[in-house]
Amino acid sequence: MSTAPLIDPRDLEVLPIERSETIPSRWYTDPAFHSFEREALFSQSWQYLGPMEHLQQPGDQVAGLVGGNPVLAVRGQDAILRAFYNVCRHRGGPLVTSNCNTKVLQCKYHGWTYLLDGSLRGTPRFDRTELFDKKNFGLTPIRVDSWQNLVFLNLAENGVPLAPVLAGISERIKPVDLTGKKFFQRVTYDVRCNWKVYIDNYLEGYHLPFVHPELCNLLDYQNYRTETFGYYSLQHSPLQRSAGIYEGDGPAYYFFVWPNFMLNILPGRLQTNLVVPNSHHTCQVHFDYYYDDVGSGRVREKAEQDLRYSDQVQEEDIEICEHVQRGLESAAYDKGRFSPEMENGVHHFQSLLKHAYREAQRR
Repeated sequence: MSTAPLIDPRDLEVLPIERSETIPSRWYTDPAFHSFEREALFSQSWQYLGPMEHLQQPGDQVAGLVGGNPVLAVRGQDAILRAFYNVCRHRGGPLVTSNCNTKVLQCKYHGWTYLLDGSLRGTPRFDRTELFDKKNFGLTPIRVDSWQNLVFLNLAENGVPLAPVLAGISERIKPVDLTGKKFFQRVTYDVRCNWKVYIDNYLEGYHLPFVHPELCNLLDYQNYRTETFGYYSLQHSPLQRSAGIYEGDGPAYYFFVWPNFMLNILPGRLQTNLVVPNSHHTCQVHFDYYYDDVGSGRVREKAEQDLRYSDQVQEEDIEICEHVQRGLESAAYDKGRFSPEMENGVHHFQSLLKHAYREAQRR
């Protein structure tokens, strides 16, 4: 465990939103928090990897990063889905560098090979090595689970299962069933702000009239509501009758799942967001788009319109988040206050953050 940054115990106190201050600016700007959060948050929580449809057949493999650690998921010859650190036990080389399908996992550095269950099979030119037992050098496993055909990993050996984290979402969005959605495309944005700035921004509709005036034409802003639950929060709004490319009944659902995952559900479309810290003042946001039927020309045309519209919204969010990062780094700001009417989602996130910091200090 890396050394925790100095945190004033008073800043970890969780107060009702009416009396609470926002977290200190230092939590967004101090480089010490970057490595601390990798271990305290991202290595202790469920992290989205990608769609299950990329892991359907024996030998299918998907690579990713969790808390800065290379990871992979693979469908075994026995049809079991497993996950491992994407690290050869010889000298740390990579096994999977892109999504693929193979009968074995082979290190790209020195050619060590592993079966799809993670057991070591081949070690070229190792005959003269003494006191070496292949059984002791299998791949290091990681917890893996799925929900609504989305795959999640967790580096922690113990902890909360995935089901309680997402409990209630499937029932809330009925009759929408995300398992029928087909993956269409991933779009990645580089943002010059701390990952928490991006999350804070996502969690409130307070800024919509000022940053996204066109989005207010899509949503019924007067009926925009936020609800909070154990591990997630929900922002929802009816759609305006002139919702354009989003045809069909049902509101817009915006779920935030602790600590860095979002589900944006509109009629006919699921968009997931994963916010990945790159440094204390930069992050990447991966947008995955899913639709009901990506094979038809009409749906693909609507999808392209959706991507263009979402890209415009993202450019607006990126611009304001980067301005906020500069404001947090200035001498003029340390803590602010919350609007109980508009910012209970932000308060909920920052309360979960304080709890995770306290747990990390206890460990």
